[in-house]
Amino acid sequence: MTSLIVKRSIIVNGHKTSVSLEDAFWSDFKDIAQARGATLSELVGEIERTVAHANLSSAIRLFVLEHFHQRTEAAGIHHARRANGQRGQALQP
Repeated sequence: MTSLIVKRSIIVNGHKTSVSLEDAFWSDFKDIAQARGATLSELVGEIERTVAHANLSSAIRLFVLEHFHQRTEAAGIHHARRANGQRGQALQP
């Protein structure tokens, strides 16, 4: 499966920033924003304010992964934890 990196410019908290994500992450991120009744800019701003991650693109990927991880847990599907038993620090989707 090939997923191209797509770079998009977003205005967040009054400043323009560029975010590069694989198309699949953009698609899922848009769906999450829509489900929350938020714009992409609003959601990116929230992520930017609440995570201590220097790379915004990585923080968004972690946010999307955490969103689906929580959905699978809520559905009763259990995944093996990382060897160290920790999950990344991310904004709660």
